[in-house]
Amino acid sequence: MRLPRVLFLTVLLTACAGVSVEEYQKRTPGFEPETFFRGALTAHGVVKNYAGFASRSFVAEITACWSEGVGMLDERFVFDDGELQTRIWTLSENSDGSYSATAGDVRGVGTAQVSGNAMFLDYVLTVQLSDGTIDLAVDDRMYLVSENVLINESSLKKFGVPVGGILLTIIRHPEEQVECPAA
Repeated sequence: MRLPRVLFLTVLLTACAGVSVEEYQKRTPGFEPETFFRGALTAHGVVKNYAGFASRSFVAEITACWSEGVGMLDERFVFDDGELQTRIWTLSENSDGSYSATAGDVRGVGTAQVSGNAMFLDYVLTVQLSDGTIDLAVDDRMYLVSENVLINESSLKKFGVPVGGILLTIIRHPEEQVECPAA
């Protein structure tokens, strides 16, 4: 027996819809960017290629500060091949509870939604290659698993086609003091 085409298309489209951040509304611990992204943090992660192979690894030292509702995350990456990268994020809460996110290598303004223990951040990252640059759509999915540990899984796409991913753990170090720039 064949399924009618409309039913088949409905099932197919529903399967592709994905998980929304609102589905994490009742999950704990509750994620508050202003609390977690404050002070000294470290990130440990891998970069995966289109086939899922972990082709690079990195460690990042992060200094995170907030002033008058605006957060600044200064990320200093060291990759396993010796490459150094810096990304400085600016986060600001919007009136609807979402966040706007900008950085020097991010095209335009990223948008983050927070619900329960999760934060989903979508943005376009400009990646430097040996022969130029490429813009990749990034879908960051962050999950607070304890007061000081966040798991982040990112999918990278070009023209809607998966080209890679990033998997990382961010650890908060509330016992460490950091120097925040004057506002």
